[in-house]
Amino acid sequence: MHWLKTHSKQALLLVLLGLAVFFIAQKLRGPVVEVGLVEEGPIEQSIVVSGRVQAPNRIEIGSVITGRVVRVLVEEGAVVAPGQALIQLESAELQAALAQASAAEAGAAARDAGVRELTQPQAADNVAQAEAQFNFAEAELKRYRELRDKGFISDSRLQEQERQLHIAKSQLTTARTGARAQDSNGVQAREATVKLQEARAARQLAVAKLAQATIRAPVAGTVLVRAVEPGDIVSPEKRLLVINSRGETRLTAQIDEKNLPYLRIDQPARASSEAFPERNFAAKLYYISPGVDITRGSVEARFRVSEPPDYLRAEMTVSIDIGIARKDRALTAPLDALRENGSERSVQRVRDGRVQSVRIESGVRGSRRFEIISGVTAGDRLLLGRGITDGSRVRTRERP
Repeated sequence: MHWLKTHSKQALLLVLLGLAVFFIAQKLRGPVVEVGLVEEGPIEQSIVVSGRVQAPNRIEIGSVITGRVVRVLVEEGAVVAPGQALIQLESAELQAALAQASAAEAGAAARDAGVRELTQPQAADNVAQAEAQFNFAEAELKRYRELRDKGFISDSRLQEQERQLHIAKSQLTTARTGARAQDSNGVQAREATVKLQEARAARQLAVAKLAQATIRAPVAGTVLVRAVEPGDIVSPEKRLLVINSRGETRLTAQIDEKNLPYLRIDQPARASSEAFPERNFAAKLYYISPGVDITRGSVEARFRVSEPPDYLRAEMTVSIDIGIARKDRALTAPLDALRENGSERSVQRVRDGRVQSVRIESGVRGSRRFEIISGVTAGDRLLLGRGITDGSRVRTRERP
């Protein structure tokens, strides 16, 4: 029994001694650190900003006249095209006004045509007749003077003929004045033209008034609110419908002013939302604000989306990745391996179980990796995360 207890104690001591040796050896080998490999491959430098989907315009539809609603032709959620009829107002009175205005225009047109086609030719005939009468009276007066000089007629007969000449001359003057008044540039012709223009304008006004009885969509869009029903009396100050106008999808973002040198119009970008991160979509930069927001030190940028995904909603937050530089072949390493001290760049390389700082020259910087131009070679293992003292022993674990 005594022998068994002594043997158990010796075994326990051996186990404890083995564990102590193991932990001391592990400590001498150093802690486990995460490393990333220097690899050769493509790299793209980009600016990643947070933006929003611009809300489309909301258009409130109303009536410009007062009237009773006969029909409402759309429901909420309906997609409408420009010019599509939305609401029909009662229009019997307006139709009667149009018929009356059309009849007045026809009458004015007839009067205008009568002046031009009948009155003007008749005035011309009157002038011709008056001229003939005047010429005849003038010739007769000449003949009467010759007869009087020869003593064949008396002075009273000559005076009577002179009076006839004066009458003929007066009639000619009156005929010519009437002809001028009825000429195309005369008073009567101008008056008839003005009356016709007034009647035509009155008809056009009646047409416009009748058209206002049908309320149409000003733009393409979707009906969001329907606030009117058949039988309602509407007036210009009442909102009847609200339409969410359709148009191209756009994004807006605030970009740090230090990135201005990298931005250009028509620059491609990729965007995604937090709700659907795997469904990114293409965008294109089309506007860069000429001014800088002094409170945030940023500029507004806007992007067009030619093929928006179906999940996009107004005011949705999106992440926009703007590519500014790309290399198809470069030495790259994980971004969290880079150490920066002012203008100096360095990494900590792990070789033969020890840590060593190496100064490098860096290039293009992406969202996860950066380019190393000189200082290390492909396959080198670089310490990730917080740095440790040069020369320290470490054990490595590669990041997946």
